[in-house]
Amino acid sequence: MRWLLFLSKLAFICNLLFIPAFILQVKNFIGNADLSSYIIIIGFVFAILFNPVTNLCYLVLFFSNKQKLSIIPGWLIVINVLFLFFQVIFLLLMNIHNYES
Repeated sequence: MRWLLFLSKLAFICNLLFIPAFILQVKNFIGNADLSSYIIIIGFVFAILFNPVTNLCYLVLFFSNKQKLSIIPGWLIVINVLFLFFQVIFLLLMNIHNYES
């Protein structure tokens, strides 16, 4: 289950970059365009790919074998679930805004 710990940490790092990627849509506070591109790609694309997969693994292990899930710290699970909630809201709001335009 070390792979789930690695996936959880990877999702957490991508989720942390989701916040500056969201802010970069409003104001470019980083002068370097390459760095901004990396933050946006990791924050939006990778976070939206890795976080649902990670949370799905949490859910499957929660119902099948809770003992294997104990290797992941509780705070990491909670933060990844909260970020998934915010990412779903972000995607819904982004699609509603595009639909109305």
